[in-house]
Amino acid sequence: MSWQGKSILVVGLGHSGRAAAAELARLGARVTACDHQTLEGEELAALAKAGVKLILGGYPEIGEWRPELVITSPGVPTGEPPLAAARELGIPIWSELELAYRLLPPGVKVIAITGTNGKTTTTSLCGRILQEAGLPAVVGGNIGIPLVKELRDIKPGSYVVCEVSSFQLEAITSFHPRVAAVLNITPDHLDRHGSLANYIAAKERIMAYQEAGDFIVLNYDDPVTRAMAARARGQVLYFSRQERPPQGSWLEEGVIYYDLGTGKPACLCHREELSLKGSHNLENSLAAVLVALSLGVEPEQLRQTLRTFPAVPHRLEPVAEINGVHYINDSKGTNPEATMKALEAYPNPLILIAGGRNKGSDFTLLTQQMAGRVKHLVLVGEAAPELEAAARKAGLTSIYRARDFAAAVQEACRAAVPGDIVLLSPACASWDMFKNYEERGDVFKALVLKMRDAG
Repeated sequence: MSWQGKSILVVGLGHSGRAAAAELARLGARVTACDHQTLEGEELAALAKAGVKLILGGYPEIGEWRPELVITSPGVPTGEPPLAAARELGIPIWSELELAYRLLPPGVKVIAITGTNGKTTTTSLCGRILQEAGLPAVVGGNIGIPLVKELRDIKPGSYVVCEVSSFQLEAITSFHPRVAAVLNITPDHLDRHGSLANYIAAKERIMAYQEAGDFIVLNYDDPVTRAMAARARGQVLYFSRQERPPQGSWLEEGVIYYDLGTGKPACLCHREELSLKGSHNLENSLAAVLVALSLGVEPEQLRQTLRTFPAVPHRLEPVAEINGVHYINDSKGTNPEATMKALEAYPNPLILIAGGRNKGSDFTLLTQQMAGRVKHLVLVGEAAPELEAAARKAGLTSIYRARDFAAAVQEACRAAVPGDIVLLSPACASWDMFKNYEERGDVFKALVLKMRDAG
């Protein structure tokens, strides 16, 4: 496809929007990029220098202009004016993921990971397994590096392991992963999708363009993902912590087994050999096992990576031990279910820092699980009043409302005694106080390390 001279509108100038605009300009397209916010910075200046027309602080009217294609960033709601106008006019709308897929060199095998929780860990683990098996693999997508930004590092015939979000999947028209995985589905982003049914439908689009020779990896223990098998075109592989599925990977008496459909189960390793701890990471590892085996990775090589793979940043990431108190950064816990999994990971008494912007979640089950696990709850951000009400209803009494994030970390430190764990796992988005969860986690780590260095 020739991009020379094509008129293209990029909506949203976050990471993926900027990357898409830059790549399209490099390919010779006539690019207009817009954002409802008034933004500035070196990257935007570079886009303008590259010939991208920037419209900031609002959106253009596209009725008379009629661009040939609209690229939408994942953070832009589908009802925003330029997207609604494009649909009315019959103008194609692609996500940055769809654009990157269409620009991939020939012979690239795509592995796509989605789900409510565990995407980043599983994507990173799959990438590491392939790389350590000697396969040329690039990791990107929603994990923090837009896939379109990595195109020049992707060689013909290589592998691309990408984390994909429901927002990205809403606007695909041909995205075709050789192996796809849906790790789990729990209510999330309902403020964007409007209903759980819409959210599930967006996630299921990961397998919309798969074919008979492809693989779809599904969580057998999750009834929502398990039901997706009925609509799968590719070969279905299940993973389970609770029972042996028809074909896939599972845990039995502390041992991980697999069977890709031969009827002859094989032992891979003992659960205790996994470097990643916690029941949620067991699920992530079981899914990664199926991705790797379906691509021909040898079991012994797979075992080696499972034994040595480190925790990913911002997901149950150890930060420091200060006076016998362990500080854990789980800033990527942006919904109640993620925080519930974090609470399950530790037997120690917990001081939990939570709060931020609610994405339409109900905190009832989370606060019920806090009872008996969380000795002191520190709340911060927009959702603090809602979290506090749910926590008190669940019977928690030791609750502190911090004026800001730094005060929350100070309070958690004050309340902790040797043997405790201070856990940042907000159960909320970061956007009321930070640009993203990464910035929130980095600030937490900096505050903790400053306390440590102060003695």
